[in-house]
Amino acid sequence: MARNVAQKLIANHLVEGVMEPGTEIGLSVDQTLTQDATGTMVMLELESLGLDRVRTELSVQYVDHNLLQTDEKNPDDHAFLQSAAERFGVWFSKAGNGVSHPVHQAHFGRPGTTLIGSDSHTCAAGALGMLAVGVGGLEVAMAMAGQPLYVAMPQVWGVELTGELPDWVSAKDVVLEMLRRHGVTGGVGRVIEYHGPGLEQLTAMDRHVIANMGAELGATASVFPADDAALDYLEAVGRSKDFTRLVADEGAEYDLTEHIDLSGLEPLIAMPSSPGNVVPVAEAAGEEVSQVVVGSSANPGLRDFAVVAEILQGRQSHSGVSVDINPTSREVLADLISGGWLTSLVASGARIHQSGCLGCIGMGQAPATGRSSLRTMPRNFPGRSGSEEDSVWLCSPETAAAAALTGRITDPRTLTESHDLTYPRPTMPDRYSTVAGMLEEPLPPEEAERVELVKGPNISTLPQFDPVEDDLSVPVLLVMGDDVSTDEIMPAGSRVLPFRSNIPKISQFSFSRIDGSYAQRTKGAEHGHVVLAGENYGQGSSREHAVIGPRYLGLRAVIAVSFARIHWQNLTNFGIVPLELDDPEDLQAVSVDDEVVLEGLHDALRSGRGLTATIGGREVGLHHTLSDRQVDMVLAGGRIPLTAQSI
Repeated sequence: MARNVAQKLIANHLVEGVMEPGTEIGLSVDQTLTQDATGTMVMLELESLGLDRVRTELSVQYVDHNLLQTDEKNPDDHAFLQSAAERFGVWFSKAGNGVSHPVHQAHFGRPGTTLIGSDSHTCAAGALGMLAVGVGGLEVAMAMAGQPLYVAMPQVWGVELTGELPDWVSAKDVVLEMLRRHGVTGGVGRVIEYHGPGLEQLTAMDRHVIANMGAELGATASVFPADDAALDYLEAVGRSKDFTRLVADEGAEYDLTEHIDLSGLEPLIAMPSSPGNVVPVAEAAGEEVSQVVVGSSANPGLRDFAVVAEILQGRQSHSGVSVDINPTSREVLADLISGGWLTSLVASGARIHQSGCLGCIGMGQAPATGRSSLRTMPRNFPGRSGSEEDSVWLCSPETAAAAALTGRITDPRTLTESHDLTYPRPTMPDRYSTVAGMLEEPLPPEEAERVELVKGPNISTLPQFDPVEDDLSVPVLLVMGDDVSTDEIMPAGSRVLPFRSNIPKISQFSFSRIDGSYAQRTKGAEHGHVVLAGENYGQGSSREHAVIGPRYLGLRAVIAVSFARIHWQNLTNFGIVPLELDDPEDLQAVSVDDEVVLEGLHDALRSGRGLTATIGGREVGLHHTLSDRQVDMVLAGGRIPLTAQSI
């Protein structure tokens, strides 16, 4: 049977279930990735499980999100993570080394393997022919303990690329075109596999840009073949021995098909405040801009910075624009220096920041009130920038550079005439820089077992949650609309994330962007509460704090029209029941403080039949899409109490 790349990857790692779309399957996991915003919980979960040493082929802990050291909290967490990496046999990348996804691709990416990470943009590794999936922290902890990854078998969505990208159009515009066509839910339940002759023009780092923002489409993963472009990349980072060719069989078919003629694309931009709110740059042209930020895992390659440097070379950026450059790794920074591009950026008036996520996660670089910020980043959810009143646009490096020159959103194609610019095509080095010893190898087992975890005063233990009750009679504390993001459920940024290891403290920020009184009102619901929402509830980040925080405050169930994949899984992992409305119109009749009555919940979940709830005195039909395994988890109070005895 002819198979596509995604099917080959899944078949080669299938340990449970059958490859029928929608059914639950278990996959063996080769590699894991954790970062500091989510990794502290993973390490606390490993401690709770009583794990002696990770059982994956390779696991890596990165420090790339919470880099600001305004007090002791972030440094304390970094010390804890380093000690945990030593204790459990995990590679460690310290603060300043760079953003996890491009660093992981450069040092550990290997075609044909599986990678899961406690960061939703882990899917970027699909650029090298890997099956890379962003999941919640507990899913990663379980994989590190030797357990399979459980997912619903996705449909494989084949996207054929033909033609060649025109001048001033680049890889970011390709994925923005996908978002323009399909929005933030277009990839739900799907693996997106890119194929076709148009791939010949796209380097491995171009593919990283496209695969990264598959998360914004809601996709389980994005996959590219491991072809000559992957080999070229691995040769450039000195790892050609890790190359294995992996391409679709002749005659392979896809569950769904799509076609993009690269030749017909134009510069695109996502308007505030959703990655799916995409229009041509020409339509948005003229909007004043006060900030341009270049960097993040969505445009991490040397080329992405070099093209901005060559556009700005010999010119001053607009006096009203702060141009912020976030190199994605020490190695990219070294290449920017040796190639002369850093000099051009500095001379143009750009501000050079440390290697890391920074403004992408709201860790500094907040925009001014009422001013627009253009960013080469993957997300622009409300408030994610660190400012409650923000206006963030997502674009390519070319469009960002054009705005840096003009002070307005500008179609970069017009620079040919207005600034006498020829479209730059920077020449990349044959070998990228390598910083020796940048990553710390795992300790031998005999040394690792003597390591004690270093816990500062802000690091608490993981709470233990009771099993869900059979009968619930609890109030509704929130009624929300569609596309509620994890940034709205549990904000990121420099004010909140330093408490990521302190659940009692961080829980007080739950839903604060939606209703600042939520945490206080939970105190009056002593037997728990529920919240209701519309479609795609929980889109965005994989951070499980968006579940653990509300669970700590008594959240027992979420009733929604539909859920985003990672958040839905996180809810079940911590014993919160995710239920879906049979009739979406029922949401309109629910009010805050309505009483929700669910009786015989245990039998209803186990039988798989529909449920009838009484909400505000009205009968409402509900259903769930949990597997038998997930039902057992929910009824036990979460995956940790269900699994700990078998580890």
